[in-house]
Amino acid sequence: MSNVEPGRHLPLESLHESAGARFGAFAGWNMPLTYPAGVMKEHLHTREKAGLFDISHMQLFAVEGDEAAAFLSHACPLDAAAIGMGKSKYTVLLNEKAGIIDDLIITQLSATRFMVVANAGNAAKDEAHFRALAANFSVSLEALPRVLIALQGPEAESVLTNAGLDLSALTFMTATEPKPNWFASRSGYTGEDGFEVAMPVTEAQAFVEKLLADERVMWIGLAARDSLRLEAGLCLHGQDIDETTDPQSAGILWAIPKRVREEGTFVGAEALRAIHAKGSDQKRVGLKPEGRQPVRAGAPVIDADGTVVGRVTSGGFGPSAGHPIAMGYVAKNLAEPGTQLFTEVRGNRLELRVATLPFTPHRYRKG
Repeated sequence: MSNVEPGRHLPLESLHESAGARFGAFAGWNMPLTYPAGVMKEHLHTREKAGLFDISHMQLFAVEGDEAAAFLSHACPLDAAAIGMGKSKYTVLLNEKAGIIDDLIITQLSATRFMVVANAGNAAKDEAHFRALAANFSVSLEALPRVLIALQGPEAESVLTNAGLDLSALTFMTATEPKPNWFASRSGYTGEDGFEVAMPVTEAQAFVEKLLADERVMWIGLAARDSLRLEAGLCLHGQDIDETTDPQSAGILWAIPKRVREEGTFVGAEALRAIHAKGSDQKRVGLKPEGRQPVRAGAPVIDADGTVVGRVTSGGFGPSAGHPIAMGYVAKNLAEPGTQLFTEVRGNRLELRVATLPFTPHRYRKG
């Protein structure tokens, strides 16, 4: 059901090899982690020009049928029929306890047709979950074999136009099908303006080589993708959100329309309403370590008395921010920006401050 045959190798792996990529395992795939330029240069290049990411490990699903909107509105806490033609919506897939199975982008292409983009590590689980729910609806679900690339940064639109793909009419979180079996959205995972473009495997190499011929474009690996999304305050499923966290604690309740939250019949609706009524014990926050020592995922967050009051879920150095950055969960009464907290790294106590997210401003192209 994945994009390629067993073995989990990207269709364009040879291009990454010839670019000198250093590979590593991620979500069961052999993925480029860094290129010879290194994480710092890759990160800053994306913020300044145009970074090219191969995200073909992610899975596209085409959902089609007379009851496609009703099906998606049951599977996810959204009103799928109200997304709007050519518009995309960030949402989540919940279990019955309102735990987050995955976070998704769903695009409405017509009254009866939608595109769903799922995370690589959850694609098989998502598909099984979707298919179980689809049994009660007149709907088809197709996992699409596509190469998916992201071009992110202030020069992204110009680069694509020069390569013969004019997406300048799109604004943030809108999408189109520019050619048969192609899908393109103005979206991304970096906080920058940018695009995600899916295409048939047979057409991908020629198009990607055309992009790479532009001197403004640089391959960017997973390591810089992680520092970029962390600076932008964006969650990584499996770290910042998972089936043990709910949308309210995660600070993504904004993705669920109020009417849907109060009246919807989506999976996990009753549990989410109960959580909302009671209030969360913890809250996802930004964390700024004092000094130059980065703090990594899994580190405890402790108060002045040494009591564990939370945990770090993502952490590293922010090249654009110019200092270490982190995200995590803390007790709700300690979530105010500026609150002094601590963590321990190799036996040493380090000071943390609760920080406002994002660490760097979003630069999306709004309408």
